[in-house]
Amino acid sequence: MTFDLTPEQDQLRDAVRALGRRYGHGYFVEKAKAGEHTSELWTEAGRLGYLGVNIPTEYGGGGGGITELAIVCEELAAAGCPLLLLVVSPAIAATVITRHGTEEQHKRHLPGLADGSAKIVFAITEPEAGSNFHRLGTVARRDGDDWVLNGRKCYISGVDEAGHVLVVARTEDSSTGKLKPALFLVPTDAAGLTRSKLDMEIVSPENQFLLYLDDVRVPADALLGESLDAGLPALFAGLNPERITVAAMGAGTGRYAIERASEYTATRKVWGGRSIGSHQGVSHPLAHAAVQVELARLMIQKAATLYDAGRDLEAGVAGNMAKYAAGEAAALAVDTAVQALGGAGMTTEYGVATLLGAVRAGRIAPVSREMILNFVAQHVLGQEKSY
Repeated sequence: MTFDLTPEQDQLRDAVRALGRRYGHGYFVEKAKAGEHTSELWTEAGRLGYLGVNIPTEYGGGGGGITELAIVCEELAAAGCPLLLLVVSPAIAATVITRHGTEEQHKRHLPGLADGSAKIVFAITEPEAGSNFHRLGTVARRDGDDWVLNGRKCYISGVDEAGHVLVVARTEDSSTGKLKPALFLVPTDAAGLTRSKLDMEIVSPENQFLLYLDDVRVPADALLGESLDAGLPALFAGLNPERITVAAMGAGTGRYAIERASEYTATRKVWGGRSIGSHQGVSHPLAHAAVQVELARLMIQKAATLYDAGRDLEAGVAGNMAKYAAGEAAALAVDTAVQALGGAGMTTEYGVATLLGAVRAGRIAPVSREMILNFVAQHVLGQEKSY
C-alpha cells in the first residue's frame, strides 16, 4: 500500500497549482461578480492539457484517469478557483462518451473536450423528479429517423458556455412498452430548446439554468451509444466521476480556506505580542478542520484509485463517502476560517466568505448528504431501504 503519487502525478499537481495561483481567487471573484466566465483560465488549462488528462491519447487527451482529473480539480480549487465545469464537462460528459459513445461520437466530441475548445454539460435534474431517473418526465420518442424530446430540466450548469447538453430522457422500449433512460447529445442552439437563468446566492462564474425542451428534434446519431441499451450503463458511468471530482473540488476549497486563515492568524496580533493563532480557541478549530479535510482527501484518493482500476461497485461506495466527507469538511473549513478572521472574514478582500455559498451547496449537490447516508445505510450496513 502506498499513498505516494507517481512522479507524473506529482508534476501534474505542481503544474496545476502554479497555474491556479497565477490567476488566484481575486480573478475568480472578479469574473463572477462581473457576470463573466473564467475563459482565460479554462483556455490556458486546456492548452496545457489539464482538461483532458482523463481522455484517451488517441483523441488528444492525456490517457490518465479520474485520479489525474481529481488532482486538477483539487489544485485549482486550492488556488481559489473552483471550476464547476471541470466536473460537468471532462468528468461526466467525457467519461460517458468515452465509455459508451460510438466511434463517430468519440471522434466528433472528445478532441474538443480534451483541449477545452468544446464543453458539454449534463442535464438530468428535473423540477418534480429531482435526480431520480425512475421518475423523469423528459421523454424522447421516435419520429421517422429522428428523435423528438419534450420536458423540463433544472439546475443545469454552464449551458451558456456549452455547444451541447447531454440530456437524460426516457424512451419507450418497443419490446416491453416500458420507459427506460437514454442519453442524447443535443446542440444548445437546437430549435425548441430554451433556457432561463436561475438567480443563485453563490459567488460563481458559472451559471445555473432551467431548460425547456419543446419538440426538440435531433437526428438518430444524437442518441449516445449504438442503441438504447447503452442508456442505463452510460447514465451510471458518469455518477462516480462526478462525485469524486466534486469531492476533490471541495477538498481543495477547504485547503484554500485553511491556508488563508492560517496565514492571517499566525501574524495577527491584538493582545500584546502574541499572535491570535497562539490561542487554542483559534488554532484548535482550524486544526480540527484541517484534519477533516485531510481525511476527505484520503477517501477521494481511494475512490479515484478504485474507479481507475475498474472496480465500479467499490468505487461507488467510496465515491459517495468521499463526496460526503469533502462536502462536510469544506463547509467546516470555510466557516471556521471566517470565524478565525472575524470581521475581516466577511470582506471580499480576504477571500473567504466569497466561498460560503459554494461550500453550502456542496452539501446538497449533486447528491445530498442525506441520500448518501441512505446509500451507506442500505448498501454498507445492510439496512432496509427507507424511501
